Amino acid sequence: MVEWLAGNRIRGTSAEKPALALPSGSVGGWKELARTTLGSAGDTISVASLADKRYYMVLGNHLPSGNFRTTYRFNGDTASNYALRKSENGGAENAKIDQALLEIGNEDTNTDYFDVSYLSNLSAQEKLMINHNMRTGGSGAGNDPNRVEAVAKWDNTSSVINRIDAFNDQGGNYASGSEVVVLGWDPADTHTTNFWEELASVELGSASSTLDSGTFTAKKYLWVQAYINATTVDTGLTFNGDTGTNYARRWSDDGGSDGTATGGNNIQVDRGNSTQFLNIFIVNNSANEKLGMYHTGTQNTAGAGNAPARRELVFKWANTSAQITSMIFTKKGSGTDLQSGSIIKVWGSD
Repeated sequence: MVEWLAGNRIRGTSAEKPALALPSGSVGGWKELARTTLGSAGDTISVASLADKRYYMVLGNHLPSGNFRTTYRFNGDTASNYALRKSENGGAENAKIDQALLEIGNEDTNTDYFDVSYLSNLSAQEKLMINHNMRTGGSGAGNDPNRVEAVAKWDNTSSVINRIDAFNDQGGNYASGSEVVVLGWDPADTHTTNFWEELASVELGSASSTLDSGTFTAKKYLWVQAYINATTVDTGLTFNGDTGTNYARRWSDDGGSDGTATGGNNIQVDRGNSTQFLNIFIVNNSANEKLGMYHTGTQNTAGAGNAPARRELVFKWANTSAQITSMIFTKKGSGTDLQSGSIIKVWGSD
């Protein structure tokens, strides 16, 4: 007898399972709905005629010229129907209500910008947004990047989002090549055209000082998840085998004040005290510094009597001639090796 289990799993004999296994790609995934890439400089990147989806993921890669600040609007609404809360570089919370736009980014000059947003999109509910964004903070690994953590809402309870505008409200503009990509997901989706393509998947079968993705196909956007099974080791992340002083980062641990490090030979991605899970997004333009944002959950001492730890970190790799096509987590110092079961998965898309 075949039994259906949670997560679309089935229990049955080897003869029974093939007939009832789900078709490949049948449950859908993040599908690209639309994108707008500027062919010349401008102040607005508008993505219109969006299909109605329960959730959106929005990728923004803005290449400014002069003074800029990224803001967002939905469905062309310019009334005071927006509110947000944000913090820059771990600073004080900044709450704004009854706004005519969402000041997601902060004002800056000539610094590349990358953001990832998640939106809920039920017509009868206010639209909620979670946004993570970063800026280079100046060119070169001698300058640490800047980060913003934000949440926002659009007070509309009668329509779904069908248009997203990224708008620069300062004196400069977005250069040619700046873009916004909108992905959608809905529980009813059955398409097989997923935006995120698996590029690499490696699991350690025994203890090792490195967790190496191997070489993968270059893509403009990368989504990386890693499970680091370790106990007393710091881990550094490098790209394309580069161990020169070409990395800079900014981070906060457990909501504390930001730390910064410039001119590093790797990105120290953990706190070196136990098993952890990492979620990373990277914009991977060959001619621009590579910008990345990650969030980490760390086990700390085992058991429910010990709270886990968290880290928010932004980083850049100051390489402006090649795309990332490999990455390695390497044990730093004299701690234990990365243990069997450590995993890295890389997805990507252009």
